[in-house]
Parts: sequence; structure tokens; C-alpha cells
Amino acid sequence: MSHDDLGPMPIRFMRHAGSGDIMRPMRSPAVHTYVALALHVGGRMRVEHRGEFELRAGHLHLIPAGDAHRVLSASRPDVWGIGFCRTCLDPARYGDLLAPLDRVRHGASPVVELPGARQAYVLDLLRELEREQQAAGALPVVAESLLALVLAEVVRASGTARAAPTPRPSIVAEALAVIEARCLGPLSLKEVAAAVRRTPAHVTTAVKQATGRTVVAWIVEGRLAEARRRLLATDEYVDVISERVGYADPSHFVRLFRRHHGVTPAAWRAQHRRRSQLTRVERASDAPRSISADLG
Repeated sequence: MSHDDLGPMPIRFMRHAGSGDIMRPMRSPAVHTYVALALHVGGRMRVEHRGEFELRAGHLHLIPAGDAHRVLSASRPDVWGIGFCRTCLDPARYGDLLAPLDRVRHGASPVVELPGARQAYVLDLLRELEREQQAAGALPVVAESLLALVLAEVVRASGTARAAPTPRPSIVAEALAVIEARCLGPLSLKEVAAAVRRTPAHVTTAVKQATGRTVVAWIVEGRLAEARRRLLATDEYVDVISERVGYADPSHFVRLFRRHHGVTPAAWRAQHRRRSQLTRVERASDAPRSISADLG
């Protein structure tokens, strides 16, 4: 998948409602560069992800970044969810909320069943995220707060899994966890390999085979995701952002960003802020017509 799966924002509402009775199975596994939480609201879906299982209403599917998964079969699926950049979240604030995803990487089941009384609440949170995403002048802090509330429900629903023993994670899972935790600072393939006690060649081959990306590509993706977040959410200078995402040389950061996005960081910021302003103006100008139509 592309390096910019979520678009410009680090948190994104997603929905898939299958047309017809059956959704075609996926021929090959998908690998996201982002974390995905998929709440199944209706229909059924058989999925391959660390084994095979069937998802039905009330099931929440947890998919860490880099985990290969695919749909084997589906009947009238209605799936609501969130995709988000884990690197863009403050580990001091979100560490406990992300624990269920860490357990999945360690071998725990990727499926959590929400209690019936909490399913409607989580759906309301997802609806609110969708409204916020579409709103003129959307505020990143609101999306982040809604994500935290959804993650809290996942933690509560999967609380019994904390005591369950899990096997040692794979080398790939360990390497991706190291990258997520440390990619915004100085980090190289050699350091990732040392952290997981393997040779650089072994680690990069394993990660490439499992995810379709090299270790270095994962490091770059984590850094650029946080750079995009800062470009939109702050007024920090580009050289400051460069340092904050692990690049001491701003010119190298600018070249790398342009190679991945086709424009410089400053131009990317201007483009996306301009689009946001145009959307705000368009929706404001449409409001009187909508009100008039309702009254008429």
C-alpha cells in the first residue's frame, strides 16, 4: 500500500459496507503502515490474521501496523473503524491504551468482543469521529480524544487477556515495536538488529518478507507520518520538525520528504492548509442555502 495510507491526518475514520451478499476474498494479504481498529456492526466475515477466524457483530478486530491479514470470505459486512499513526501518539499518555495491540503482536488473539451495552457507545464515538473529520476547521485534538475513548473501551473489553500467557513475539514483531518506539530519535538498521539480537541482514530480510518493506522504509514512514502531523497541527519551522523526527540535517529531511510526497514540507503544508480553508469557505457558503431549503 502507499506510504500515505491515512492521507494528511494521523487519525482517520473508515467504513466498509459490502455491496450485495458476498464480498470477494482477497488474493493476497494486506499490510498497513498504520494501526487499524475494525468494529463489525453487521454481516459476517472470515479473516486470516495470525490464524483464521470469523468476525460478526460486536467483534473488534485489532490490526497492528505491519501485520499481514486478508479477507477469506464475507457476507453483507458492515465494518466501522479507525486507522491511526501510532508513532504520532505520545507514548507517555497512550502507552496503557495501546497495550492490547502489543499483546496481539506477542501472539494474543486479534479479536475482542465488546459487551453489548458498550457497542452502541463505541459506534457513537466513531460517528462523532466521522463528523469531526468532515467538519470545516476540524481540530486534531478532538480526533485524538475520540481515539483515546475508543482505545479505553478496547482495554476494558480485553482486560481478562492481561493475565493470559503469550509466546515470545516474532523477530518481525519485535523489530516493528522497536521502530515505533524509537524511530523519532537516532535509529539505524544496525541498532534495530542489535535490539532484537539478530544480524542486520537477518532482520531486514525477515521484515521485508513479512511486510513488503525494509527496516529502513519503516523507520522513514514513522518519521514522515509524525512530520506530516506537525506540519498540519503546528507552526513549527521545517528545520525544527526535521530535528524532532530524527533528522539532524534539515536539507536531507527536505529531500527525503520531497522524494516521498513530490513537494517540499513547506509546500505540502501550504497545499493542505489551503484545501482546509477552501473547504471551510465552501461549507460556510452552502449553509444558508441548506437552511433555506429546509425552511422551504
